[in-house]
Amino acid sequence: MISIDATVKRPLLLGHRGCRGCGFIENSLAAFEYALNRGCDGYEFDVRQTRDHRNVIWHDPDYQGRQIAAADYADLVDRGGNPLAAFEAVLAQFGHRAYLDIELKTSGAEEAIVAALKSNPPQGGFIVSSFLQEILLRLHDLDSSLPLGFLCEDRDTISAWKELPLQAFLPRHDLIERCWIDQVHHAGRQIMTWTVNSSGRMRQLAEWGIDGLISDDPQLLYQAFHIA
Repeated sequence: MISIDATVKRPLLLGHRGCRGCGFIENSLAAFEYALNRGCDGYEFDVRQTRDHRNVIWHDPDYQGRQIAAADYADLVDRGGNPLAAFEAVLAQFGHRAYLDIELKTSGAEEAIVAALKSNPPQGGFIVSSFLQEILLRLHDLDSSLPLGFLCEDRDTISAWKELPLQAFLPRHDLIERCWIDQVHHAGRQIMTWTVNSSGRMRQLAEWGIDGLISDDPQLLYQAFHIA
């Protein structure tokens, strides 16, 4: 196995939705545990709010044929009767031992997220990220000390990171040019990227100075930076 130069700082290693295609349901507590057990520092996950204002962990707007925003938490169960993971459960189970990239998919949950983080602040580091600039601005208004990250998947919105109150910029990995990393660092911010599923690309980005990598495959991510 090839390892990057020993002088290169290893980036933060995060599982995408915990993991994808690993035998566990993505955005589940089991997927989060898998990412940590395979050597990641933490993971990225998605938060949506139910009709009765519970913050649940799921990527898509629908779950088991129900629209999450129009359903009560008690109704969002799988065929075995198991509910979706709640944000508070993630903080309680992983907040002391994992870096958390908390992605808000829709607006409306900002106050509840800030309150939960203040009640049970993660000890392993965290960031609250979103594609939606209005969410980040609202979070900043609620708590200016909150570490925020702007997600970007197209070139039209790349420059927005310069005007937002961010700790980190998170463009999709295939958009990244080496000079961006230097620009972001020069501005005193971090740059992380997703979803990187090639060990060669992982090592290249690390050599360029990327601060964090998010991958569907936690095991591959770990192995890319360690000699077997």
